[in-house]
Order: sequence, then structure tokens, then C-alpha cells
Amino acid sequence: MIKYKHFFILILSAFLLVACSSAKENNPNQKNLTLLFNFSADTIDPHIDRTYTALRSGVTETLIKINENLKLSPWLAESWESEDGRMWKIHIRKGVKFHNGKLVDAEAVKNSLQRAMDENPAIKAALKIKKMEAKEQILFIETEDIFPSFPSELVHPNTAIIDVNEKDIDKKPIGTGPFQISSFTSGVSLQVKRFEDYWDGKARLAQATFAFNEDANARYLAIKSGDADIIFRPPIESMEELKKDKNIRVQAVPSLRVHQLTMNMRSPFMSDIYMRKAIDSLLDRKEVVEHVLNGQGSVASGPFLSDFPFSFSYEKEITTGINAARQYLEQGGYVFENGKLKKNGNYVQLKMLTYSARPELPIIAQLLQARAKELGIDISIQQVENIDEYLTNMSDWDIATYSNLTAPRGDSSYYLNATYMKQGALNYGGVTHKRLTQIIDELNKTMDEKKRNELTREALQIIHDEVLHSFVVYPHIVVAYKDYVKNLVIDKSEYYMITKDLDVKNEDEKNNE
Repeated sequence: MIKYKHFFILILSAFLLVACSSAKENNPNQKNLTLLFNFSADTIDPHIDRTYTALRSGVTETLIKINENLKLSPWLAESWESEDGRMWKIHIRKGVKFHNGKLVDAEAVKNSLQRAMDENPAIKAALKIKKMEAKEQILFIETEDIFPSFPSELVHPNTAIIDVNEKDIDKKPIGTGPFQISSFTSGVSLQVKRFEDYWDGKARLAQATFAFNEDANARYLAIKSGDADIIFRPPIESMEELKKDKNIRVQAVPSLRVHQLTMNMRSPFMSDIYMRKAIDSLLDRKEVVEHVLNGQGSVASGPFLSDFPFSFSYEKEITTGINAARQYLEQGGYVFENGKLKKNGNYVQLKMLTYSARPELPIIAQLLQARAKELGIDISIQQVENIDEYLTNMSDWDIATYSNLTAPRGDSSYYLNATYMKQGALNYGGVTHKRLTQIIDELNKTMDEKKRNELTREALQIIHDEVLHSFVVYPHIVVAYKDYVKNLVIDKSEYYMITKDLDVKNEDEKNNE
């Protein structure tokens, strides 16, 4: 049944992309583009959708956004202030309209944030809002405790502001962005059209399609055939062919993402630090960068890029390789018998999860599997459709390849809270560490930036020493697009894709190139 479902979605995706292409040919004066993304959305309810499709397609907006310099910037909120880090005063921009024509005031924002917290426990935990009061264009918020990084949490796409009084939010949320929804086909595509009363000036495009296909080769064929104008994450092996095409441009920028191994601390093997150190030692990170990513990335030494002031610098280079892994295992009491690894009379058999939406992850899993086999460690690989859903609901795994935005809002607290606190939305492995929890608690209450950076580095030292995760590489964001696409900005946070300034070159611009 699953195979037939995939086949149906593939055919329907192709039909819609061809239809979009035909529409462009029949309406040459109607500016529109098709963007093909690698994650599909079953719902576009902005408060629960983990693919952030509504925000990425220009339908919704948040109170605050992150700019190109990774600094907080006003969006639906003109400004915000707090003297003590607990009582916040947020000034809502005047003159903003929802797509249904209603004006956005503090009461509407309050209702939207309340719904986000009611529908999404992770957002409730992240915002830590105790009380809200709306007065015209000012929203007063009291957080449960001193929370200096609260404004950065309002950048999260799941806090997008919508009219909560409208129906069918899962299919047609009413937002404030430059585009409003024309139609949505679950798992296939979202069609949007220009919102004529957008507060920040009309969008340049008349319409756009935000389509989904998790198959990297299908995305490559779509850009080559003209069925898509922009594709995210083309297959790495196609990079040279794309660059040779005079009608296609390829752009790669460093991302705020890390590819990592998530360890299941509930597993009898992965709860053992010596096994975690051994697995970490088997990772050849340079090989992954050079051969799996084709140079489109860099070796990871932790969750955060070194550009951040809170990143951690290790005093000595980490020892890796088969011999290092073997030494860790011997220290942990493991024995090698007939080419197999055993402990307490049991053979070591591990289950590793991966997923195809990021095509390099299954390859990383296979490389680790092959290297582990040399040590007598039997690793089986299971590829799943929805990695977040599986990790949330299932416990029958030991290791998972995962890709995560670690500092999309320029602050370390998001990742640390989500990944290492007991109720963290990304704490799939059940990590509990008393001292680490204490540090994160202190970080959450600290206003001074220098002290916050020190606390982050202390947390990163523990994460490194205990091998609570294995950080593999920082992949680049790679986007291929047609040469007539104009004003495309590759956003490091990966939040903003179809914007009001995205455009198509006119004939004069094409001829002058």
C-alpha cells in the first residue's frame, strides 16, 4: 500500500508541476515561479507543521524575524522591550491586514500565540508564557521566569500569526504575508497568489507554487525540464552537470544546520559511554565532506558553526579511527569473539534509523555500518518516511541520523533546551544530565551576553565529553535555479524562501546579461 501511495504522489506531483509550467507558457505576463522543496507537508497549519511551509511560502509571518546577519529584526512587531527579562511589552505594527481583510491588533496576536501553545506543547514549553494582556496595538507578556532569550523564540515559524477565528486552518490558514493560499494538496504542493493589500508593498510575483518531492533525482529532473524554476538540495552527484547548464545557476551557502547521530540513551548499548565514544570514533568526517557532500560542507566539531561567539574550541584534536574505537570498547569491557563484538555474553546488534529527504544521510549511515562491521559490530539500517514521528513514537532504535538547525535565531538556548532538557521537543534520545540541565537553567535566566556565551561553552564541553550526540558535518544549503529567477536570497536559517521581492527577469534584463 505504501508503494502505491508513493507512486500516486509522484504522479500527482508531476501533473501539478506540468500544469504550472503550462500556466507560465499560456500567461507570459503573469509572473510566477515554482519552487521544489525536499520535505512534504501533510498539513499547513502553521502552529504544528514541522516543515514550516506556510512561512517558507510567504503566507504567514512571525512577530520577529532573523536577518541575514543572524540578528533579531522587527516584522509584525515594530519593537519590544523588557527591563527585567520577565515583563515584556511588544508593539504590534499598525495597518497590517490578514488575508481576509481584518486588521491585526494585539488581541489577534494574543489569540494566535495562545492557539500555538494550545496546539503545540513544544511551543508552549519554548515560550514559557504565564500571562498575556492585549491593549490596542500593544501586547503585554509575562513569562514564567526571567527569560532573556524570549524575543528569539518569537522567530520560530510555529509562532506565526494567523486569524484563529477562520476555519480549515490545516488547509487554508489566514496569515499576513505577501501571498495568500489558492489551493493546497496534502503531500504534493501549495499554490499561492499575491495578496494585494500586503502591508510592506505588493509582491513582485503574481503567483507561486511551493511543491514537494523528497526524491533528489526527481528535483534534478524538474529543474532540467523546466517543470521547476528553483530546487532545494539537488543530488550532490548532479552538481557538475547543473553547473554546465548555461540556463541554470547553482548557489551554495553555509547553513546553520548540522548532520548528527542521535543516540538513544534508553538503549542498553548506547547508554554506555564507551560504545558512544567508539561509534563517534568510527565517523570519518573528512570523507563525508569530500565524497558524500562533494565538498559542499565542513567538518563539524559541535552543534554550532565556529562563527558564533558561543561556539566551543577543543584544545586537542579528537582521536578517531578503528584503533581508537577498539580501545574504547576494550575499556568498556567488550570482547571480540570470532569476529563479533560481545559484552556480558551478548552480541552487539544495533539498529540505525535514517531517511531519504536528505539523501546524504543514508550514505552516512552506510559508511558507519561498513566501518562498524570491521569491528564486529552488526548495525542494521532502517529507512523511515517521517523521522520525527518515528523518533517520537518508537523506542526500538539505537542510533539515528538526523539533521537539525541548531541556531536559526542566532542564540544557543533554542538547541540546548530542545535537545537536552527533559521535555525538549528534540530530545528523542531521552538525554538526562544533571549538571547540563543546571547550566541550561542558568542560561535561560542570564541576561548578560558574555556570561551566556560562557555557559553555552560549558554546556558544549559536557556534550562533547559525554558524547551525548555525534556531530558529523555542517552541510551547505545548495539551491539550483533558472537564470531568469531574480532576487532569490538563500537564507541561512532556511525560514524565508518565497518572499515579496522574488521576481522574474524581464526581456531587457535577460538581453543585457
